[in-house]
Amino acid sequence: MSRIGKKPITLPQGVEVTIDNHTVTVKGPKGTLEGTFNNELAISVDNNELLVERPNDSKFMRSIHGTTRALINNMITGVSDGFKKQLKMIGVGYRAQLQGNKLVILAGYSNPVEMDIPEGITVDVPKNTDIIVSGIDKQLVGEFSANVRKVRPPEPYLGKGIRYVDEYVRRKEGKTAK
Repeated sequence: MSRIGKKPITLPQGVEVTIDNHTVTVKGPKGTLEGTFNNELAISVDNNELLVERPNDSKFMRSIHGTTRALINNMITGVSDGFKKQLKMIGVGYRAQLQGNKLVILAGYSNPVEMDIPEGITVDVPKNTDIIVSGIDKQLVGEFSANVRKVRPPEPYLGKGIRYVDEYVRRKEGKTAK
């Protein structure tokens, strides 16, 4: 058995799960998420626990068993607590600001980079060098954060760029004079 797949998911207070054929709908205090999964997997809810079971031990079933359980767990965590990624800009003149539904990043290029904020996530800029991306969908939050970081990834010599707050950038030694 998959170690992740066989673990039951305990539903937090205020979270409601509806299973219709092979579509799982999760409603919580922060919003609603819906996902469609393989119809051969048995997804059941009883006495505040959700369980994902596979019909056989074929290679395909083993591969999607743990993945399906992890995706449903992320949906439940998202509607109850939400997800958040924090980014920091390091460099002279690097800054970010919100303009309506766009994130405008000045990162050393000749023109500012404008990024449309997708629906379902919120972006906050408490200081002009800090960016906080939050939402209920883990995939959307992670993807948008990665796209923001991709504007100017941290470089190893001076450490300038956009990085996650908990990210460690290994520094390299520069050129030395003879």
